[in-house]
Amino acid sequence: MKLFRFGKQNSEKPGVILANGEQIDVSAFGEDFDEEFFANDGVKRLAAWMAKNAKCPVLDPGVRLGPCIARPSKIVCIGLNYARHAAEAGAEIPTEPIIFLKATSALSGPNYDVIIPRHSEKTDWEVELAVVIGKKAQYVRSDEAMEYVAGYCLHNDYSERAFQLERGGQWVKGKSCDSFAPLGPFLATSDEIKDPHHLRLWLNVNGIVMQNSNTSDLIFKIPFLISYVSQFMTLLPGDVISTGTPEGVGAGLKPPQYLKHGDIVEFGIEGLGSARQRAVAYDDSNHARER
Repeated sequence: MKLFRFGKQNSEKPGVILANGEQIDVSAFGEDFDEEFFANDGVKRLAAWMAKNAKCPVLDPGVRLGPCIARPSKIVCIGLNYARHAAEAGAEIPTEPIIFLKATSALSGPNYDVIIPRHSEKTDWEVELAVVIGKKAQYVRSDEAMEYVAGYCLHNDYSERAFQLERGGQWVKGKSCDSFAPLGPFLATSDEIKDPHHLRLWLNVNGIVMQNSNTSDLIFKIPFLISYVSQFMTLLPGDVISTGTPEGVGAGLKPPQYLKHGDIVEFGIEGLGSARQRAVAYDDSNHARER
């Protein structure tokens, strides 16, 4: 099943993409795609409800898309988790996963503007595979970890490198700016993706290929990541683990390249759709407006 959310910002409704590509409104089901939905076997219950309610409204293909899940309790990100990305960063291969959190207020729709923050010098792109947790996970073993996966979605872990690396403290400062966590266009449930460790992922800026890799280059695989993170914090249904980005980020180019007002960022993952965002410099008007 492919789950998405649509409509006005902060008032999104749940939808499902059918096998024929039609997008239908399932808001009559009465639940959003949030912690409670995933915790209570929502995907299975929704499928059963749809079988009895075959006349859900069909949506316009151009409907405005929001984040594919409602705000999770946390977005956990993994740093330097692609071998070639570690090499371009001049870093050694990590012996354990690098973990940082991204503020949930950064959550954004897949085609919203990405807002270059006030005083930003180095806003960068990072296409990533995100894993959505389906049930409470605490001290999970690697060999059972995939049982905790609700599904997968496209994520761009936007980063302000000066905030992240040159201002002291933790990376979270450069990761949590508003609009820096677009999720979607949809969440593909785990049965939709046969092998999450063999998916092409890509990103273009103004039509120029910047990232073009495959999740087969992941250093730490998904079962290990779920198990590892669950040793340090309880993962709740609907939580996100973003598994890292491949080579080709702006900071790794020679000379480095960062987003400017008006740039167009397009990115996607095999089986998980694509997104298109415009970079817009922060000002007081665009900060508050619907994007």
